[in-house]
Amino acid sequence: MSVNGVTSASDVYSTYAAQNKSTKTEVNADTAKETAGAVYESSSAASTTKTYKPDMNKVARMQADADARTSQLKSLVEKMLVKQGQTYGKANDIWSILAKGDFTVDAATKAQAQKDIAEDGYWGVSQTSQRILDFATALTGGDPSKIEKMRSAFLKGYKQAEKTWGGELPEISKQTYDAVLEGFDKMAKDAGIETDS
Repeated sequence: MSVNGVTSASDVYSTYAAQNKSTKTEVNADTAKETAGAVYESSSAASTTKTYKPDMNKVARMQADADARTSQLKSLVEKMLVKQGQTYGKANDIWSILAKGDFTVDAATKAQAQKDIAEDGYWGVSQTSQRILDFATALTGGDPSKIEKMRSAFLKGYKQAEKTWGGELPEISKQTYDAVLEGFDKMAKDAGIETDS
């Protein structure tokens, strides 16, 4: 046997194996196409629109928080204005208070009360109205869309303070009322929001 005989047999086998492999690949590919139930084909026309669903639990939590903060402002306004009215009463209407027997006030207390309600005093119109506006701003985080809600809470608080006081509040409280409403108007104007007032 010659070396050439072995070499030529090997060449024949290689050619046969290559042809057989190519035929099997074609048969397998055809069989796969016939047996496949669904084939994913990428499409550039596929919809990419995102749908949004409201989170009603979060909305409810946020509404409850807003209601609590509005109630908190109303309560603060009521307490501040009643305290302001009491301080005013001590300073300017001391004799009627004494006639009722509600308070006993010495000269030093009366002088301190007059200082507290003075123009630059802690319970004066300027400082009291600014505290109310600062509190409203803090509650809303400065969100201009909440200005009217805070104004409404202030008005409710003022009415409640009058009820607690037993009628109209003293003039200083009325001046504070006007100053707070002017403050809300300025906040709305600065934010570009039109108001009815």
